[in-house]
Amino acid sequence: MASLIWLALAGVLLLVELAVPGFGGFLMASVAALVLASLAGLALAPGLQWILFVGLTAAGNLVLWRWSRRQRPTRPLQSSQADLAEVIEGFGGADGAPGQDGSLGRVRWQGQSWAAENLGPSSALAPGTRVTVMGREGTRLQVMP
Repeated sequence: MASLIWLALAGVLLLVELAVPGFGGFLMASVAALVLASLAGLALAPGLQWILFVGLTAAGNLVLWRWSRRQRPTRPLQSSQADLAEVIEGFGGADGAPGQDGSLGRVRWQGQSWAAENLGPSSALAPGTRVTVMGREGTRLQVMP
């Protein structure tokens, strides 16, 4: 009878984990309940079963937490090249090319094309010019020559 209770609890906890995946913790509790369902033939006292359940759940979550910390990618050290971008669509300036006020254009930064705003005193930047990325506002980079 105890094995059916632990099996039912494992099923409920697994359903909760599937319904609310961001909460976490229920997967290891479900596994712990399955282990106790398989150990029910040993006729353990109910208090000992609950202690084992809590201990197995905590140990499983600790192991999973340590494993996930090892799997996170580390951020590479940013070099000075990471802050440089290349103008791919010239910033207008006096000749009236892209951008209403001449301070808007496009740059290639970290392999992607980005909308950019020139923060420098000179608003005209030709394609191929190297600029320094100073910051980002939404999806627009802020650059200086």
